[in-house]
Amino acid sequence: MNVDVIESLVVASHRLTQLAAQATGDRTPAAVWRTLSVLQHEGPLRVGTLAALSRVTQPGITRLVGTMHDDGYVERISDATDSRASVISVTRVGVAALEEWRHTIARTMEPAFGSLDEQDWAALSRAAEILATRTASATAVAS
Repeated sequence: MNVDVIESLVVASHRLTQLAAQATGDRTPAAVWRTLSVLQHEGPLRVGTLAALSRVTQPGITRLVGTMHDDGYVERISDATDSRASVISVTRVGVAALEEWRHTIARTMEPAFGSLDEQDWAALSRAAEILATRTASATAVAS
């Protein structure tokens, strides 16, 4: 039963994200928002780690980071532990773009939730709190 609830939450949140992204009409690839979100949450990362967490191949993330760098969303910083390597960090521009994207999708989806009553909003608020707590770190998900 618990696994069914978790599955339902994952599927519904994925579907909500898809619908919201489609409704905005924004053509930015989902990988950009996912990668910015990973960097915002995890901090600066090496390309290989970023690829794994963003669910993009290493060549794919290299191209994506190049485009995101050109857009001012990320920067490459020398890795303090290995001078041959660099880490990718989100910029203030990238954070601002991600926050605006999140606000846009929330505003876009607001009408779909307009008829909810206070009890439904309280349930969604509590579910959001639980999800945020349980997904606060990558180690919590892997445990």
